[in-house]
Amino acid sequence: MDMIFRPIFEDKSAEEPIMIAGPCSAETEAQVMRTAHELSGQKVDLYRAGIWKPRTRPNSFEGVGKEGLGWLRRVKEETGLRVTTEVAKTQHVYEALKYGIDVLWIGARTTVNPFSVQEVADALQGVDIPVMVKNPINPDLKLWIGAIERLYKAGITRIAAIHRGFSYHGATKYRNIPRWQIAIDLKRQFPELPIICDNSHICGRRDILQMVAQKAMDLNFDGVMTEVHPNPDEAWSDAKQQITPAQYKAMMEEIVLRQPTTDDMEFLENLEHLRHEIDELDEEILNLVSGRMKLAERIGEYKKRNNISILQTSRWNEILERAVTKGKLKGLSEEFITVMLKAIHQESINHQERVMNQQDLTTD
Repeated sequence: MDMIFRPIFEDKSAEEPIMIAGPCSAETEAQVMRTAHELSGQKVDLYRAGIWKPRTRPNSFEGVGKEGLGWLRRVKEETGLRVTTEVAKTQHVYEALKYGIDVLWIGARTTVNPFSVQEVADALQGVDIPVMVKNPINPDLKLWIGAIERLYKAGITRIAAIHRGFSYHGATKYRNIPRWQIAIDLKRQFPELPIICDNSHICGRRDILQMVAQKAMDLNFDGVMTEVHPNPDEAWSDAKQQITPAQYKAMMEEIVLRQPTTDDMEFLENLEHLRHEIDELDEEILNLVSGRMKLAERIGEYKKRNNISILQTSRWNEILERAVTKGKLKGLSEEFITVMLKAIHQESINHQERVMNQQDLTTD
């Protein structure tokens, strides 16, 4: 589907990043107002606060509900900040619109369910309001795009994507693995679609928030969404990933904003030369991988003759462990080596499968 997006904010330059800040959850009116007043005057374009909180397990704090919308309306009146909150069903949409919420967002648990996204889209039919769509919990780009398309078909043209990372089973320094390439692929397909980095949900911890926000800016993302609370350690939800307004200000002052390009001819010529070298190396890599697949096919032929299964777990473990060790010596991360080799290994399996399962053709 061809989609033409309008700016989220008509009165803001497209070159300026969109900065979103506020508490994970609206807990009390005092907490909401204190956070808003301490953020007003800072680099904040949109004040965020969760009113309805979809929690993994019951009996957790699930938000204050409709009462909190009145607090957000007061934030607008007293500070002039635009406000946003999460919606997951028709009633949420109606209540948020009634209280004059400026921007809505769809959370990761909603994006993963097309029925829920369609319900929100139907409720917004004919309403001109910006909507931000968080990526689904699982790394599924098509599902993310599908949610955006459903809103667009409902007449919503002021849309932004929020990159909040993806669930991962295993040890990692992140709460949700960034998988930056998925967001980059989304940007490649829809260059005009703003993408905002939710560094709080990617990190799950305070100490690496600035690092992730900076990486997003270096990747030419269109903004950052950060959870801010006056007393983070006492927050009713996601305490470990929230920071104080003062810490938020310090983080914003440290972030370096870079230009997407330049007219400097010397820079462009040097860049073009280096890119040409990369293109040549990419050609070599493809040739090497193609050669590896031909060897995999020959192995498949031997296995077929001897009735041996394709997957040899001990051999695969040996390849992976050796590659990770060697890769680290060459300055390559374990994550990259693992992802790359798993993709190559899967392609090798596919080639062996085709060889082992093709029928022998004979002629009389």
